[in-house]
Amino acid sequence: MDKTPNWLMQRAFLTPNRIATSDGVVQKTFAELHEEVVKKAEKLTSLGVRKGEIVALLMRNRIEMVEWIHALHYLGAVVLLQNVRLTVRELDWQLQDSQARWWIVDDEWAQYGEATSVPTVTANELTKLPQKETSLQQEYALDDIATIMYTSGTTGKPKGVLQTYGNHWWSAIGSVLNLGLREDDCWLAAVPFFHVSGLSILMRSVIYGMSVYLLNTFNAKHANDIIMSGNVTMMSVVSAMLQQMVDELGDRVYPNTFRCMLLGGGPAPKPLLEACRAKRIPVYQTYGMTETASQMVTLAPEYSLSKLGSAGKPLFPAQLRIELEGREARAYEAGEIVVKGPNVTKGYLHRPEATKRAIRDGWLYTGDIGYVDDEGFLYVLDRRSDLIISGGENIYPAEIEAVLLAHEAVEEAGVTGIEDSRWGQVPCAFVKIKEGSHVTEEQLLAFCKQQLANYKLPKRIYIVDHLPRTASQKLVRRELVRLLPKI
Repeated sequence: MDKTPNWLMQRAFLTPNRIATSDGVVQKTFAELHEEVVKKAEKLTSLGVRKGEIVALLMRNRIEMVEWIHALHYLGAVVLLQNVRLTVRELDWQLQDSQARWWIVDDEWAQYGEATSVPTVTANELTKLPQKETSLQQEYALDDIATIMYTSGTTGKPKGVLQTYGNHWWSAIGSVLNLGLREDDCWLAAVPFFHVSGLSILMRSVIYGMSVYLLNTFNAKHANDIIMSGNVTMMSVVSAMLQQMVDELGDRVYPNTFRCMLLGGGPAPKPLLEACRAKRIPVYQTYGMTETASQMVTLAPEYSLSKLGSAGKPLFPAQLRIELEGREARAYEAGEIVVKGPNVTKGYLHRPEATKRAIRDGWLYTGDIGYVDDEGFLYVLDRRSDLIISGGENIYPAEIEAVLLAHEAVEEAGVTGIEDSRWGQVPCAFVKIKEGSHVTEEQLLAFCKQQLANYKLPKRIYIVDHLPRTASQKLVRRELVRLLPKI
C-alpha cells in the first residue's frame, strides 16, 4: 500500500455525523471539520502556501490548531510543529535550520515575527484572507513527509525528525491492534499537539473515526471531572500529570467507561501504580520517541505490578532488540535499545550523517540503554544516556551546558538531572569559573533565562572547583550528583 485516501476526507465520507472533536464548548462532526479545513486550505492558498513547502505552526491546543494542521496537509505542505515553551531565539533557530517558508503563530506571539526573516502571519490574520480555490490532496502517499518535530541531540544541536504519513498510519495501526477500538471511544487530549504524544491522538482520530476531547491546558480537576462524567474512554499522560490526577481524585474511583490511561515519559513509581489500581485506573506504560511517531513498546495493565518498571513489549508492527558490542544481548544484559518498524522515521531533516549514524539496515539506534527479561519485556535504564525527563519534557544537558559555556566567566559546565517531587526530574548545573573571573548563581541563571525555555532552566547552579572527567577528559555526567553533598 503506497497511498491511502486523504484521512479526514475519507472519514467525513464514512462517518460524517460522528463527533470529531470537542473542547467542552464547541463540538464538530467529521463533516463539519472537513468543511472548515477546506476553507482554511483555500485561505492558505491565498497566502501563497504550496505543496511541499515547510510551514511552521506555533499554537496551543485548540480546535483551530487541529484545522490548520489538516488544512496544510490538504495542500500537501509539511507541518513543522513547534513547542510553545521555547524562547523566540530557539524557535527562530528551528525556522532557519528547517528553511521554513511560512510561520503561522497564535495572536499572542504576533511580535515574534520581528525576530525572524521568515514570513510570519497570525492565525487571526489568516482567517481574514479571501478563499482561493485550489487543488486538494485526495490521497496521501505514505512515504511523503507529513510533519517535522525538533528533538535535541546529545551534542546540544536540535534535529528535525521527519515523520511520514506512513509513520503516523502504522503508529495508529499498532496502537489499535493493542488497545482495540470501540464505537464510543473518545480520547482526552491534554498533552500538547506539538509533541508526538499529542499529535498522534489527532492522527488516530481521523483514521479510527474516534472523537477527541481537547484541553487547552492541563488541569487535574478538570481532567478528572471529564473522566468521571463518562464522556471519555482514554487519555495520554506523563507521570507528573497522573500523580496530580490521583491526588485530586481523593476517595473516588473512575467509572467503568474509562478504559485506558496511556502513560509515557518514563516508568511510573510503584506507589503511583498501586494507587491507580485501587482507583480502577487502567494504566498502560509505554516507551516511544519522536523518531517512532509515538509508542513503540507498551505494557498492558495486568503486568503493571508484576513487571514493575517495564515499558512492555513491542507493538505488533514493531521489532526490538538490545545490542551490546555489535551483538544481540542476552536476557537481562544491558545494551543499546534498537528498534525497527514502519512507524520509524526515515531520518533527520538536512542531517544525512546523523541519519546514517542513527538508522542502519532499517534499525533505529535509539541511544537509550535497557535490557529485556527472559519473557521479552523491555526495561529502560537510561533515556539516551543523559536525557533529563521533566514533567514529560525531554531536556538534554548538552544544550544547557552550551549556553552556560557561552558566558564569559565560565570555564567548564556540566548538567545532570536531580529528583523532583513535582516534575520527576529537573536540571541541575555545575560550573567551574575561569581564574580571575567572578559571577554569581543568580547572574548565571539570568543569563540562561535569555536563551532557554523555562523548563530547561537549572533548578540550581553550583560553582565548583572541578568537574568529574575521564582520563581522556570527557565529562562524566552521572558523577555530577556526587558533588552535591560536598557543597
